[in-house]
Amino acid sequence: MFKIRFLIALLLPISVAAQHHARLYVPPTDALVQKNLSEWQDLKFGLLMHWGTYSQWGIVESWSLCPEDEGWCERRGPHAADWYAYKIAYENLQTTFNPVLFDPAKWADAARAAGMRYMVFTTKHHDGFCMFDTRQTDYKITDPRCPFSRNPRANVAREIFDTFRNQGFKVGAYFSKPDWHNPDFWWPYFPPKDRNINYDLKKYPERYQRFRDFTFKQLEELCTDYGRLDLLWLDGAWVRPAATIDRSESWQRGIPEGQDADMPRIAAMARQRQPGIMVVDRWIPGEFENYLTPEQGIPAEPLGVPWETCMTMGDSWSFVPKENYKSPRRLVHALCDVVSKGGNLLLNIAPGPDGAWHPEAYDCLQDIGAWMAVNSAAIYGTKTPENGVFRQDNIAFTQKGNTLYALYLMDEKAENTPGEIVLKNVCPRKGSTVRLLGQDKPLKWTCAGTDVRIQMPPSRKPTTMPTDFAWVLELTLVPSRD
Repeated sequence: MFKIRFLIALLLPISVAAQHHARLYVPPTDALVQKNLSEWQDLKFGLLMHWGTYSQWGIVESWSLCPEDEGWCERRGPHAADWYAYKIAYENLQTTFNPVLFDPAKWADAARAAGMRYMVFTTKHHDGFCMFDTRQTDYKITDPRCPFSRNPRANVAREIFDTFRNQGFKVGAYFSKPDWHNPDFWWPYFPPKDRNINYDLKKYPERYQRFRDFTFKQLEELCTDYGRLDLLWLDGAWVRPAATIDRSESWQRGIPEGQDADMPRIAAMARQRQPGIMVVDRWIPGEFENYLTPEQGIPAEPLGVPWETCMTMGDSWSFVPKENYKSPRRLVHALCDVVSKGGNLLLNIAPGPDGAWHPEAYDCLQDIGAWMAVNSAAIYGTKTPENGVFRQDNIAFTQKGNTLYALYLMDEKAENTPGEIVLKNVCPRKGSTVRLLGQDKPLKWTCAGTDVRIQMPPSRKPTTMPTDFAWVLELTLVPSRD
């Protein structure tokens, strides 16, 4: 019961916040952005990777540097008692970071085989360490102090973008707007007190303008020197315009007015260099939030606007030595749930300090890929059904033209197929066909009032069905003459 209450408490705020943002959504007017966004919505399944020097300690990404009393990001290790010593030791991880097993082709092959069709990579997280060869700071993987800088693949962002792009993925750059290493964000003259700048912006406006220029130049580099980018995924929503600060939300009360990144300038530059690029300024409603990004949860209902759930394959965004991975069944069910509500699923896998994924991550992707190989027609390019019914008990629905898909989410303890599946308020016209994806022979069906009763194949163990985790019924509907 505790676990159920916990999940409800976790998901309810996500649904409420997402619905609120959906009401404030501003559709893009640029025709190229509209085209890119529409294509992205059809892809449905993507890969996110959080990776940085923090992987060497197996800790939460960046957040242990933040001097806020949050239990989930507490400091650990020999320097935990002294924030200043801890920050020095943390930033000194640059001098030992040497991911010699880095092999983006292996990642791309596994992701594509799993059915993923777009990728977002963390070029810089809040700690400020750059996983690309920026010219604006030496706190980067290509600096001589980093052992990996001598590797021909040291500019890992370029290697990753090129590799995934060559495999047909849309590619996106995660970029943190706040930068806790930059002296114009956290000025060393004052101790930082929270995630925001640590000085009076009105008293030192020129300092923050230098930070804006620094941010602009880094994003300009990414949009100029790294090939085609389809997406800028901008994190750090406390760097936001004053007009968007909601003082009723506790985490926004301490945000200084004027602590924004000048998004009109950034977006104009990005679209001049990358026509049609989507800009996702996370959790800041307006013209620069081209789609919504609920995190670690799935909204209870369709949002009616473009959206994506970002979710970890394990428990952590960053690498931990012993990760608690979600089962392939749970992830397939999450994908079905998200897609039935009109969204995309962006699944995070964290590389380790040697540049490799856990073997369990590859195993999980392989199992998901086996399911997608049979059932992807019910995922790619689909919409929430026209009648608005996206869920019935353990059945999720998607639609593509005149084809309706019913995704039967199989219980882990099920030993046999149901004799029949009843779809409520679905009564196909004469001439319509029903089949189980993965089998060629049509299934028998009859209408009973407003419902359709579909006879399933003879009862047998689920392992002898076309796939595990979920079975998909494809209803090819004869359209109404109206």
